[in-house]
Amino acid sequence: LQHMVMSFRVSELQVLLGFAGRNKSGRKHELLSKALQLLRSGCSPAVQMKIKELYRRRFPRKVLTPSDLSMLHLPGGQLPSATTLAQGTVCHLPYEPGTSSSGPAALLPPVPALAPKREGDIQHLSPAHPVHPDVKMKRLPFYDVYDELIKPTTLASTSSQRFEEAHFTFALTPQQVQQILTSRDILPGAKCDYTTQVQLRFCLCETSCPQEDYFPPNLFVKVNGKLCPLPGYLPPTKNGAEPKRPSRPVNITALARLSATHPNIIVVNWSSEFGRNYSLSVYLVKQLTSVALLQKLRAKGIRNPDHSRALIKEKLTADPDSEIATTSLRVSLMCPLGKMRLVVPCRASTCSHLQCFDAALYLQMNEKKPTWTCPVCDKKAPYDTLIIDGLFMEILNSCTDCDEIQFMEDGSWCPMKPRKEGPELCPTPAFGGIEASSLYSVSPEGRSSSEGKKKVEVIDLTLDSSSDEEEPPPAKRPC
Repeated sequence: LQHMVMSFRVSELQVLLGFAGRNKSGRKHELLSKALQLLRSGCSPAVQMKIKELYRRRFPRKVLTPSDLSMLHLPGGQLPSATTLAQGTVCHLPYEPGTSSSGPAALLPPVPALAPKREGDIQHLSPAHPVHPDVKMKRLPFYDVYDELIKPTTLASTSSQRFEEAHFTFALTPQQVQQILTSRDILPGAKCDYTTQVQLRFCLCETSCPQEDYFPPNLFVKVNGKLCPLPGYLPPTKNGAEPKRPSRPVNITALARLSATHPNIIVVNWSSEFGRNYSLSVYLVKQLTSVALLQKLRAKGIRNPDHSRALIKEKLTADPDSEIATTSLRVSLMCPLGKMRLVVPCRASTCSHLQCFDAALYLQMNEKKPTWTCPVCDKKAPYDTLIIDGLFMEILNSCTDCDEIQFMEDGSWCPMKPRKEGPELCPTPAFGGIEASSLYSVSPEGRSSSEGKKKVEVIDLTLDSSSDEEEPPPAKRPC
């Protein structure tokens, strides 16, 4: 019965717990633990019958013909006896190899049991899941792909067990081994690393568009018998959400056998999910730096300044339906990332704003943590969409003494004075004849000229507490 319960989906677990009068809310692992606890505490015959009923609905029985039995390739002693076949034409296989069929409680779902467990290959996948699906991995800006060591291969469920296992093998050619060994990068104060790497990637088995890295749940990877470290889990975005790893590839160069005569073996364990399959692939790649990506970005060229001028005119064109007309536009020459003056003004071609950020800082940030998110509008700004703004390059070269500029309706611009000179340019606005500054401070004359009115004690927060107590007001000082 325990094996039957462990093969149930969420819907079957909820039905079972509801039938037994138990709480049926929670995630799948919580429901499963409640159902197993129900079994351990000793359930009634009615609950046992319900488990068998749900199990038969989940896995309809199949009649085995002699030809089916000949395809099983089971070792001697594991086939059912002739009397069992005579009593009912349905053959039940033991759940685990080597266990005996001691009754209905030890039965495995007949249909999945027809496929033997995958050992060193993946030839037993069902026809619904191709071995090598037409999955395309999303290109990673910081890696150039040299070779494909293992094509995208389906990690499909081959049995009703919760945890799956798959084995993969790849070998390196003498040229590939030489590429890796000659790329050894020894930096002072840092550990030795290879710029040419063996890269392991997981993704969803989807062919509709290029896939980003996506790890199966409860994933464990061993390379040549050694446990492979995986990216740590991200903090959960909401309570009760399953932990998720960041979308990154895995560098397995340190665990690989850098030899052309010894193959490399990868063992993958993961939790199967109903209706969702994953894909695994291995590549030989060269790791790039932010400096190299900046050089490639510069090599693409600078966008024509007229393009930005046209965008300015479009933004400042008066809308006939709007009562408020925008006649100018302020833009900062400081990078929102480093709060420093722009050197290589850059933004994504998909962004609608004029504000730029510094390309070097943006690439350095994504080299450490690849999010590729625009720091101005928080929208996606992948590397392939980045452009260097020619108009901002002109402005930075001709205007060296200010940090902010103003665009006009005709596309022209003028520098804004530094902030410290701001109070001289902009007089304090008055509201109804009362200066705005008088709302926040009271002059000494105002305190002494309140004759005939109710005396109000005013505390000036701009003065030091000690000076306020010791020194009298200026108006009352003797001449």
